[in-house]
Amino acid sequence: MPPAPHTTPPHVDEVHAQLSAWFDGAERDLPWRRPGTTPWGVLVSEVMSQQTPVARVAPRWERWMTMWPTPAHMAAASRDVVLTEWGTLGYPRRALRLHECARVITERHHGEVPATEEELRALPGIGSYTAAAIVAFAFHRRAVVLDTNVRRVIARVFAGVALPPPSPRRHEWELADALAPLADQDAARWAVASMEFGSLVCTARTPRCDQCPIAHLCGWREAGYPDDEHAPIRRPQRFAGTNRQVRGIIMAHLRAHRCASRDEVAGLWVADPEQLSACVESLVADGLVEETAGVFHLPDVVVATGGVGAR
Repeated sequence: MPPAPHTTPPHVDEVHAQLSAWFDGAERDLPWRRPGTTPWGVLVSEVMSQQTPVARVAPRWERWMTMWPTPAHMAAASRDVVLTEWGTLGYPRRALRLHECARVITERHHGEVPATEEELRALPGIGSYTAAAIVAFAFHRRAVVLDTNVRRVIARVFAGVALPPPSPRRHEWELADALAPLADQDAARWAVASMEFGSLVCTARTPRCDQCPIAHLCGWREAGYPDDEHAPIRRPQRFAGTNRQVRGIIMAHLRAHRCASRDEVAGLWVADPEQLSACVESLVADGLVEETAGVFHLPDVVVATGGVGAR
């Protein structure tokens, strides 16, 4: 069981010191961690990195920051360009949320990313985790950053279990709050170090316990590495033939050609016309695709006789 709420867990100072020292030598050279990165750059990196490996995100992030270095630059861009530049990162609704987020920041916050969690959570597409991460990583202020990696580290080291529950519970937030140092800089350092540690060493399936600098402090190790009895059975995720694949094929065609007739779209997935139709409808419902006079196109593309043009 985790410690009682609002109490300081044992060995917390040593855990902080060990992971901070480990981070000095293990930190990955991610472009958004480099000096000069703006809060807007951090916000974009956090949204792009949701459910996407950072190796895929890094080159796309650098291109985006060259094209749209400020929220005002992105707010002025058309949605079809934003979706096209999103490329193959997946879950393209994130691109539209970023575009809307840029617009709101430009209109309501004078083009500056707000620095409080409350204001950040009010932005389109920014949830509790992302708001806390921006406060910690962009503004170097104290915030309880609780992503999957951090939750796993806390569960193993301080609760002695293999994995945390599927979603955070109240005692997890209380424990995470008790673990975060009170000083802003120290808390921000703990947030990034514990996240990196969970990503590189204390991984979900094959933790590198032989490389762990805090193995002697780990409650899970002390308990004999018990299995997680409540962990769901992990099945390989199928991609071929899924709606996600079909939606991706449609979006790739529209990114390349900007528009397509019904017949052209029908030829993109002949294996299951009903599935194709459902995927087109879902893309329209999500605001990723629009239809004008029987022609499907990305948002902000004008369909006219003889060609297309940007609105």
